[in-house]
Amino acid sequence: MRHRQLLPLLLIIIFGLLPYGASDLFAQDVASRDTVERDPAWGNSVERNKYNISQFGRETWRYFIQPTKWDGSDWLNVGLTGAGTFLVMQIDQPIRDAVTSDQRYYRTVPFEVGRLWAETYPPVLFFTGFAVHSWISGNVGSRKTAFEIAQVMLYAGSARMILGRAIGRARPYSNEGPKSFHPFSTHVPSQDYQSIPGGHCVIGFALSTVLSRNAESRWLKGLAYAPAVLTFISRVYQDRHWTSDELAGAALGYFIATWVVDQHEKRESRIRVSSIFPLTISIALN
Repeated sequence: MRHRQLLPLLLIIIFGLLPYGASDLFAQDVASRDTVERDPAWGNSVERNKYNISQFGRETWRYFIQPTKWDGSDWLNVGLTGAGTFLVMQIDQPIRDAVTSDQRYYRTVPFEVGRLWAETYPPVLFFTGFAVHSWISGNVGSRKTAFEIAQVMLYAGSARMILGRAIGRARPYSNEGPKSFHPFSTHVPSQDYQSIPGGHCVIGFALSTVLSRNAESRWLKGLAYAPAVLTFISRVYQDRHWTSDELAGAALGYFIATWVVDQHEKRESRIRVSSIFPLTISIALN
């Protein structure tokens, strides 16, 4: 019981103080993050990303109309995610039976860390830490990270809520089976019929992706995903979601966060599909 009481405090201390000692771990070089660019008319440097309310509004509108501008790479991502989710759905029940057969570790630290990573504490604390650090030091890298955390939490949270209600999949603990769907369910509590996409995984992978993309060192880029992986495992083990729910949630969180960060770094899509014969697919690993 004691470790359950201390765990939130530990998360607050770690996540709240991290930005203040992270100057060597997170990207602070303005130019490397494409925050400034040359004005083609005058040749002088101008600030492209101000990370303010106006920019937030423009990018939010761009986010909501983005599906109308999807290209081959985007449709490939959607297709692969959909196909992968559908295939895993076919084995959701045996996975659940195997994973939940032994519940001795239900409240152990790794599973609690996975659960807490995608709840209120980490996103709020990371946002607050980076925002305050930026306000005190004037650091643009911290302002960028805080801005992106706020964006992905709004976008990922709204996407998960809309899809969860629209699909209406029953959670595993309802014992209705993996193929029970109640679109736009009016059941009470309605959360019992919003299993896919996995909400914790959407938030967890979105947050980890933002932190990973803004990290300097390669080991920290990888480490940022560790708690999100624990989120994936814990939600299945604690019988809150089917495995396919978590797969869809992880992909949704990752793609939303990647889109957000790409807006500020002018990076091309990591998955490219050629439009001419022969069909080729290239994936950027860096």
